[in-house]
Amino acid sequence: MPLIEHLLELRNRLLKMVLAVLVCFAVLFPFRNELYLIMAGPLMELLPVGQSMIATDITATFFAPMKLALVLSVFIAIPVILYQLWSFIAPGLYAHEKKLAFPLLFSSILLFYLGAIFAYYVVFPLVFGFFTAVGPEGIVELPDITSYLNFVLKMFFAFGVAFEIPIATILMILSGATTPQELSAKRPYVVVGCFVIGMILTPPDLISQTLLAVPMWLLFEIGVLFGYLAVRHRPDDGYPDDDV
Repeated sequence: MPLIEHLLELRNRLLKMVLAVLVCFAVLFPFRNELYLIMAGPLMELLPVGQSMIATDITATFFAPMKLALVLSVFIAIPVILYQLWSFIAPGLYAHEKKLAFPLLFSSILLFYLGAIFAYYVVFPLVFGFFTAVGPEGIVELPDITSYLNFVLKMFFAFGVAFEIPIATILMILSGATTPQELSAKRPYVVVGCFVIGMILTPPDLISQTLLAVPMWLLFEIGVLFGYLAVRHRPDDGYPDDDV
C-alpha cells in the first residue's frame, strides 16, 4: 500500500478507537455517581459509622465521577483498541508471527483485567484497613473524593501493568534477547527489582508494596516457565509457515 493509504487506514482505525471509547462513556456517564460509590466501597466499609468521604473542591462532585467514567470507558474499550491496532499491523506480519501475536494479545488483555480485579478485591481492603487502623486517636478520617480516585487509578494501573510481566518475559525469550536459563540465574536480582518497583508504584507502606512485589515475582516465574515450554516446542527451523 502507498504511504497515503497507510495513513488513511491508520486514521480510520484511530477513529474507531475513539468511537468505542465515546460509546462506552455515553453509556457509563449517567451512572457515574453509582460507579464512584462502587469504587469507593472498599474504603467506605472501613470508615467509622457516621463518617463519609468529602469534596474539598466545589467542582469535585461532578468532575471526579466523570473522570472515573472516562477512565472506565477506556478500560472497557481496551479489547477494541488493541483489535484495531492488531488489524492495522497484521497484514505486515508473517504467518508464525500472527499465530504468536493473537494469543499474546488476548493474554495481555486478560492479565491487565486480572491485575485490576486483584487490586480491588485483595489489595484495597488490606491497604485501607491498615491506613484506617494506624491513625492517632481523635483524628477524624474524611478522605477527599478526588484524592481517593487518583490513588485508586494509580493502583489499578500499577497492578494492571505488573500482571503483564509473563507476556513481557515470553516476548523477551522468543525474540532471542534472553533465555529461560539466563532469567533463572538472575532470579535474586528480579526479586529485589520487584520490591523496588513495588516501593515506587505503591504508597509508602509495607503491605501494598509486598502485595505488588510478590505477585510480580510469581508472574515472572510463570513467564519463565511458559517461555521455556515455548522454546522447547518450537521447531528447529524456527518459523514453519511464513508464506503469507
